[in-house]
Amino acid sequence: MSVPHRVRGVRILKAVSSPLRLQILNLLFDKGPLSYTELMGSLKMNPTRDAGRFAYHLKFLLKADLIEADVEAKKYRLSDLGEIVLEVAERIEKKAFKPKGRLVRTSKLTLEEFDVSKIANSLIRETKMPADLAQKVAKEAEKRLVKSKTKYLTAPLVREVVNAILIEKGLEDYRHKLTRLGLPVYDVAALVNLKSKTPQWPIYIHETAGEIVLKEFTLLNVFPRDIADAHLSGSLHISGLGSWILKPSEIIHDLRFFFQNGLKLEKINVSQSSFPPPKNFESALFIIFNVLLHSSKEICETQFLEYFNVFLAPFVKGLSVSEVKEALRLFILNINQHVNASISLEPTIPDFIADKPAVGISGKLDGNYRDFCEESQSLASLFLDVFIEESTPKPLLNPKIVVKVRPETFKDEKAKAILFKAHQLASEKGIPYFANLLKEGESQNVFSASGFKLMMDLNRDWEVDTLRTGNLSHVTLNLPRIAYECEKDKAKFFQLLKERLDIASRALEIKYRAIKQHGRGLLPFLMQDVNGDQYFRNENGSCIINLAGLKETVEAFCKTRVCEGEKTLEFTREIMQNIFDYTHKIGRRCGKRLFTAKLPDFEASERLAKLDIERFGVAKVRFLGTREKPYYSTISKLTFHDGKVSPEFINFEQEMKKLCSGGSLTVVELGEAGHKPEELISLTQQLFDDYNIEFFTYDRKLTYCINCKISWFGILHKCPFCGAIDTLTIFDRFAFV
Repeated sequence: MSVPHRVRGVRILKAVSSPLRLQILNLLFDKGPLSYTELMGSLKMNPTRDAGRFAYHLKFLLKADLIEADVEAKKYRLSDLGEIVLEVAERIEKKAFKPKGRLVRTSKLTLEEFDVSKIANSLIRETKMPADLAQKVAKEAEKRLVKSKTKYLTAPLVREVVNAILIEKGLEDYRHKLTRLGLPVYDVAALVNLKSKTPQWPIYIHETAGEIVLKEFTLLNVFPRDIADAHLSGSLHISGLGSWILKPSEIIHDLRFFFQNGLKLEKINVSQSSFPPPKNFESALFIIFNVLLHSSKEICETQFLEYFNVFLAPFVKGLSVSEVKEALRLFILNINQHVNASISLEPTIPDFIADKPAVGISGKLDGNYRDFCEESQSLASLFLDVFIEESTPKPLLNPKIVVKVRPETFKDEKAKAILFKAHQLASEKGIPYFANLLKEGESQNVFSASGFKLMMDLNRDWEVDTLRTGNLSHVTLNLPRIAYECEKDKAKFFQLLKERLDIASRALEIKYRAIKQHGRGLLPFLMQDVNGDQYFRNENGSCIINLAGLKETVEAFCKTRVCEGEKTLEFTREIMQNIFDYTHKIGRRCGKRLFTAKLPDFEASERLAKLDIERFGVAKVRFLGTREKPYYSTISKLTFHDGKVSPEFINFEQEMKKLCSGGSLTVVELGEAGHKPEELISLTQQLFDDYNIEFFTYDRKLTYCINCKISWFGILHKCPFCGAIDTLTIFDRFAFV
């Protein structure tokens, strides 16, 4: 090598021998061209005190040709020679500090040698980061890991270092995509070590851990920032976050589809066996139970068997009462242990079904359903008999029973006997739900036990509009929060209401589009088809904006109780009208059906109230429950005492019904007094005829002793028979709604 070349090489080595000059080179590599002032600022040098020293080092780098001056832009940039020098410096640093054979425990549960290119590749693949930027971030991560001299590298540690660099560089969008989802080690250990009486606790741990990961993914990568923030802050509550983009919330089944076609499981999974249409009553119940089992994997919450006894009636013809009753008992107990379901009982056969062809043995048509009225009523009666017997020691709360009440129910003697048994069960255990179908034009309505309702409002066809579809999901709106934020400014109240409705509807739109796009892949059982007829009608599913704390909102804004004066009712009507106008305007964005409802949601009602108390203080927030367990109302509660129901909230409830086109649930509290079935039947008629309550249930709080196998009305703290305390269980279906 010639002497001039040696001299130049010495000059270059001398240029990078200064930590400050090397820092300038690294800054220009990381950030690109920088001005004189920007360089000094990045180095945290004082322009007055350090100007001479900085100019000296800058001139040294220019003479060594390691940086170049862009006269037009008035900036300095790294030269090609400067980049080469940095690469050499990096290789020297690796050689000096990197131990041989440093291994990384990867997320694939393997040990691999550390390779910086894998960091860059992950950034490009996972975040779609430009390659040159990914290389810079990867090299910076490697430097930090090398300098830390960490003895044990794991994939999460490497990812944490990379995420820290992304935050420092202001690359937050990339950080969101790269972040690792899951539980801290402490939380997993706490979950595993937690003592619980919950059945199948190991399965619960698996499901909980997986759900938390999917919740985080949905909030970080599915929802826009404002929707995620609205949920986290408590402006609203998005239910079923862990399965938001995976499956619908509720489904209303049509059993005739499976009675005709059987279970075509082989088309879904070739390793499974298919089942032909049922040949007898027991195989029909077997088919129904398997439909519920397979559907439960593709539904978030509950399934509903509509017209249960009517559609099953052809299969019990000629069977003895004991045969039918024992088969029903096994069927009910199996559901109770394995599936969350609601079952509808019809005391009479509805007119719009009576002349429909009846699907019977082996899927063959067997007359009309009108021909099986006796069998249908016998099934409903025996079903209630089994429930009464099995609920003798303690209430059987699953499957839930919905009893339909139509005008003809009070005219038919057998129907009245069925209604009597339902009210006997209600008076003792408070189990059944009652649906008001007395009005003309509402006879085709269907209800799930949550209060969710579907009407014949799309195609004017009760089968297409109400069966084989359901509730895709619901978002609960925190109405009291709006009242606290607006500070009695009505214009601001309705502006905030509109903004929250918009956020809720956009979240539901994401749900609708996700199910529409991925349904066939994610929901093979529900989306199965026979001869081109797809089972689940996703496009007819409803999206629900659920209202939490409407009563508390009106009282907080008007400073008076909802039952006191016209002012509160007028404000309620204004809220209703604004919500109706908004949902009517943008309903199509969420599919064909965007409804408002008031449905029970234990998690939302308690969570939203707690967040409001934390933010506004307990003195300002109107809530139900206690300070330790506050909640907002998501159902309507009435008290039955001395043969009368409390009338003070009836006007408010009637106004509510006009708002809740997607359904609502009213709960009538029976207290600790005993009531005869005849007394409750009379009250049911009054609630339907005089107060126009659409859907309700009687509620009994019960205390059960596992030693004595007896339950008592009310909440007890000691068993009246054995005196035990730890053997008591409280049954309260609506503790925090």
